[in-house]
Amino acid sequence: MASAQRARKLGKAFILLDNLLVIFGFFMVFPLISLHFVDQLGWSATIVGLALAMRQFMQQGLGLFGGSLADRYGAKPLIVCGMLMRAAGFACMALAHAPWLLFVSCLLSGLGGTLFDPPRTALVAKLVRPRERPHFYAILMMQDSAGAVAAALLGSWLLQFDFRWVGLAGCAMFVLAAVVNALLLPPYRVATGKASPWHSMRTVLHDRSYMRFVLTLSGYYMLAVQVMLLVPVTIKQLTGNYQAVGWMYMLETCLSLSLLYPLARWGERYLRREQRMLIGLGLMSLSLAIMSSVQHPLAAFVILAMFFLGSIIMEPARETYVAGLAKAQARASYLGCSRLGLALGGAVGYVGGGWLLDMSRQWHLPALPWLCLAMIGTITLLALWGQLLRAPAGTRYASNTI
Repeated sequence: MASAQRARKLGKAFILLDNLLVIFGFFMVFPLISLHFVDQLGWSATIVGLALAMRQFMQQGLGLFGGSLADRYGAKPLIVCGMLMRAAGFACMALAHAPWLLFVSCLLSGLGGTLFDPPRTALVAKLVRPRERPHFYAILMMQDSAGAVAAALLGSWLLQFDFRWVGLAGCAMFVLAAVVNALLLPPYRVATGKASPWHSMRTVLHDRSYMRFVLTLSGYYMLAVQVMLLVPVTIKQLTGNYQAVGWMYMLETCLSLSLLYPLARWGERYLRREQRMLIGLGLMSLSLAIMSSVQHPLAAFVILAMFFLGSIIMEPARETYVAGLAKAQARASYLGCSRLGLALGGAVGYVGGGWLLDMSRQWHLPALPWLCLAMIGTITLLALWGQLLRAPAGTRYASNTI
């Protein structure tokens, strides 16, 4: 028993270290892609959005496949290979001088994420007991926010010299993460059996209620990914300062560090996970609707704070809820498939967001992207309401054990 507790403790410490490296490498690069290629180089926002959508869809859309491989062969080899592939993608992005090179870099980055993301998520579900998950996910989100703002500030500083340094810095960070995993990560198995990848995938795909929930989340992710596309461009336009992107993530960090953990504890005590997801999505949709009329930088940051607050309420509840639905015999496959909504919603959000931005400029309708996104959020909220509040509280979540 003592050895098992020690293994869990060491495993959780490693997850926090690994997560910090990955978050730092990612947010050093991706929030600045739209600024560099759209704002600096003058490329079409639709083209850049398509490249980002490709990365999103490759990583999240193939998450079920990557998860099934992790269920069969273990977490470590998938994580190390995936991180090296992500590093290669960032190196290619640093040298991108034409759209096809940006597409190649996003393809490599997405395929790398397909390999390392599902086993990393499954390790959390394996090593953290169900009753501890809400608090641990809150800690991870706080770390995400702190790492994101530090990385975005560093990336913004490097962008003043050349985007090449931004891409190469992100590449170096993922090489470091791969080395750390190769040297320190034990050969954990993330599933209770050794079923074939195809059997694990069939198990997940035949779970209709789970698939319905995952696909409905596509609408939520259409809103969430705009932090990488529409929001940085809008904040820069309002402030006239590239460093404002770093301020945006600093705002999220301050809110997360001060509110995320107490809100998660308070929510666990007084609200069902389903209710917290709906409240969070409602705040995000409302903030985007209000953003359509904002013309002053200070007002934009106030509304952005409302958007981040909605995400702070939504994400720990969503992560805990999804982890509770994953069956132990195909844990990584379930958690890999949970990203399918992010794949579809992210792809549509990036391409659609880029197209709406182009059209809003062409038609002189700056409110167009925000109103369309607010409508999508409202439709998603109603769909989730019908699914989540129909069943008794904890019906499926309580059935999950480790």
